[in-house]
Amino acid sequence: MTPISTRCASPFRRLLLAIALVTLVGGHGAHAALPPLVDGEPLPSLAPMVEKAVPAVVNIRAVAAAEVPPPADARAFQLPSETENLGSGVIIDASVGHVVTNRHVIDGARAIQVILADGRKQEGTLIGTDPATDLAVIQIPAEQLSGLPMFDSDKLRVGDFVVAIGNAFGLEHTVTSGIVSGLGRSGLGYDSVEDFIQTDASVNPGNSGGALVNLRGELVGINTAILAPGGNASGVSFAIPIKLVRAVVEQIVEHGEVRRGELGAQLQDLTRELATAYRVAPGGGAVVTRVSPRSAAERAGLQAGDLVLEINGQPVRDANDLRNQIGLVRVGDSLELGLVRHGNPLNVRVRMREPQLLSIDGERLNKLLDGARFGEVEIERRGFRGGKQVELVAVETGSRAFRSGLREGDVLDTIERQGIDSLADLVKATTRAGEQLRVRVRRGGEQTVLTLR
Repeated sequence: MTPISTRCASPFRRLLLAIALVTLVGGHGAHAALPPLVDGEPLPSLAPMVEKAVPAVVNIRAVAAAEVPPPADARAFQLPSETENLGSGVIIDASVGHVVTNRHVIDGARAIQVILADGRKQEGTLIGTDPATDLAVIQIPAEQLSGLPMFDSDKLRVGDFVVAIGNAFGLEHTVTSGIVSGLGRSGLGYDSVEDFIQTDASVNPGNSGGALVNLRGELVGINTAILAPGGNASGVSFAIPIKLVRAVVEQIVEHGEVRRGELGAQLQDLTRELATAYRVAPGGGAVVTRVSPRSAAERAGLQAGDLVLEINGQPVRDANDLRNQIGLVRVGDSLELGLVRHGNPLNVRVRMREPQLLSIDGERLNKLLDGARFGEVEIERRGFRGGKQVELVAVETGSRAFRSGLREGDVLDTIERQGIDSLADLVKATTRAGEQLRVRVRRGGEQTVLTLR
């Protein structure tokens, strides 16, 4: 496929020539204006593409209850009982009226109004959401709707021209342009699954859920976030690539949610030092640092120290890239990992399993833990991504666990000298305990040893 930047080079050179001609004419004091033709051809314009793309982009008004309930005499103080959130959306399937937007646009809404480019107002029905990617799908009546063709976002390149269309500041169907500034952006803290397209096309509040298209009018991403330190826009915006959007939308439409499989392995980026140790060229890859017991990774034979270079034949950029690609694989489906073990290439097929238990009440484990609730959460520290730890997510005041000194937010380190990295470890350590439990926890950067009796 011919790169977009190459296709647009000639028209932009003609535009520069036109501007130069205007400058020369203006120098003689004449009333300057862009000529209608340059070299016998019309001036380049994005208008034809925009006219085709805009009907597929909708404005969204989501009405939700106010976060703080107003007092009984709210009318006297004119306090609102509802809030309105403005955003954008894209008709992803015109035949059935499916619209994709950001989850944060419609989160908590009791009513969703979708406004089409021709002014029609439709009531939207929420099909489902995915908190991990901040995506949501709603449905409107499929009557005379227009969709957008989709571009393979894997073929997008830094420097490609893009156009953002959305409801900026409530200004319906605002169009801005720019270029792709970066690809595969992650670690920004917006979502748990991050693989953003970075662009300098102006994106503002209200643009969330809107379209990012190329100069052919093909959908390349869904605008979702801006970088605004101190509350000021910095010209750095992020969009979810359409490849990820399509995978999420398919599952939401089918199940009302995304049913991700779980690999059960802790991963680390392939640093330059590790590349030297593995005797491979520095570049992409992810190192397996730990395999969880009874996980999909363990069943497939993955081992700590394996260097993963490919997933389903595609190169792995880093640990986050591998985690994101795994996040697209449904429970029960298989993936193939190309890896290096002890210097030898190896292919391993993994069948994704249901995620393991995420939380458990302490009284189900041991009477000494009555009143405590434990949760398994992901961590990212010292370059390790995708690892997990067990925290006390709640401790009932006055309970046996509370009286023993356990507090909400404590991170379990060991129980009876057994390391606790998962709820499976916790179950194993507590079910075989006697009349007391010796527990080491991390609290506020310090370690504390408690004896529960």
